[in-house]
Amino acid sequence: MKISFTKMHGCGNDYVYVDGGKELVPAEKKSDLAIRVSDRHFGIGSDGLIFINPVDDPDIDFEMEMYNADGSRSEMCGNGIRCVAKYVYDHRLTDKKNLTIVSAGKKKFIDLTVNSDNLVERVKVDMGAPILSAPEIPVTVSANNPASVNPVLANIPADVCIKAPITAAGRDWEITCVSMGNPHAVVFLPDDMDLETFDIEKIGPEFEHHSFFPNRTNTEFVKIDDKNNVHMRVWERGTGETLACGTGCCATTVACILNGLTDSTVNVHVLGGIVTCSWNGDGKSPVIMEGPGTTVFEGTIEI
Repeated sequence: MKISFTKMHGCGNDYVYVDGGKELVPAEKKSDLAIRVSDRHFGIGSDGLIFINPVDDPDIDFEMEMYNADGSRSEMCGNGIRCVAKYVYDHRLTDKKNLTIVSAGKKKFIDLTVNSDNLVERVKVDMGAPILSAPEIPVTVSANNPASVNPVLANIPADVCIKAPITAAGRDWEITCVSMGNPHAVVFLPDDMDLETFDIEKIGPEFEHHSFFPNRTNTEFVKIDDKNNVHMRVWERGTGETLACGTGCCATTVACILNGLTDSTVNVHVLGGIVTCSWNGDGKSPVIMEGPGTTVFEGTIEI
């Protein structure tokens, strides 16, 4: 059985995309297929596999069904959902420039910017309000009343995880934890660490599998440039280091604002480009993420 696929990336965070309305892959094969296609030596090469599924709901346009490179399910991917939006418009599955896409039961609202060739150029996503309550992320620690860190914040839960101490890889760190539908731990690197030479291959797994995170975690390692720019590298749960992580960029922005380190709009410089996120510091307000989506190539694969 052969299926058609499209490889796409958002700032280098690449996935294999399959039209689930046309390619009827049995559910029991999807996890193994994700492992196979993601292999960069013997497969297509990607950070995971995403099915774009039709939805029988007038309020939802499409479903994103996402698998990590290790075959595990993931709840959300910011770069992935931007590419889903580009895919459905560019492949004429819809002519709408305002879309609602659901992933793991959570709706995201999307605005498309289209170029003169009637192809999607940039995608803006309402990612919803960040989840800040430690048990809901989930993370088993909480620290600091948010008002004591940044008094302008509003509607932030008392059990928020800001500057919580953690020991990993033989060193003490501080984490600020956020969920954007999937869990993130943001680490602001100390002055004596360089982000470019940071040993993420050694330290990233120590955070991912730490006992503080019952569902494992994505981890962002961040350096602040100024009030509107930061640099970030990310270790993604179930995949490893990737060139970008959309939800990680959102979580980084929220963490920066929670700690009073940036203004409300942040250009997050990742290895694959720049993702721009904004959040007004109100725990009930959404994070808005904007960035590109790029088609790399199309093909077929036997499953």
